[in-house]
Amino acid sequence: MSEDGVGAAGFVAAGVVSTVVAYAGLATRWVSSDPGWYAALPKPAWQPPDWVFGVAWPYNFAALLLAGVAISLNQPARTSLPWLALLVASSACALTWAYLFYVPHRLGPAAAWLAVGALLAWALAVVAWRAMPWTGLVLVPYAIWLSVATSLAVGFARNP
Repeated sequence: MSEDGVGAAGFVAAGVVSTVVAYAGLATRWVSSDPGWYAALPKPAWQPPDWVFGVAWPYNFAALLLAGVAISLNQPARTSLPWLALLVASSACALTWAYLFYVPHRLGPAAAWLAVGALLAWALAVVAWRAMPWTGLVLVPYAIWLSVATSLAVGFARNP
């Protein structure tokens, strides 16, 4: 790899790590901002038990890190930079959902933002698959999780 390629790879890898760390940190902050409010909400019938959330999110953050670093270090910038852009966009949408849902309790707009985030997560998995198939497979549970979370968000919005 040329020196320019190493620089681009390092830039993208740093972007991946920064994005995922910010995503995890901000989401955790907002989700835990008002636990009494969330506990009192009527839950959609299809909501999984609480422990599932505790397993899914650490997996998702680890999968994003693993796939993103692997792509950034093994693919040219023309592949890794668009992947990073999708990661940033998907994360921003999911964070917008977390903020709107847990802070001002704007459930309808929150659900719409998460739906966009879920669509971008599927695009993220497809781009990853095209770059390195195993990274796309690693990201499928993340895309599924955001899709399930979107259905839950819509369920909450319909029955506040």
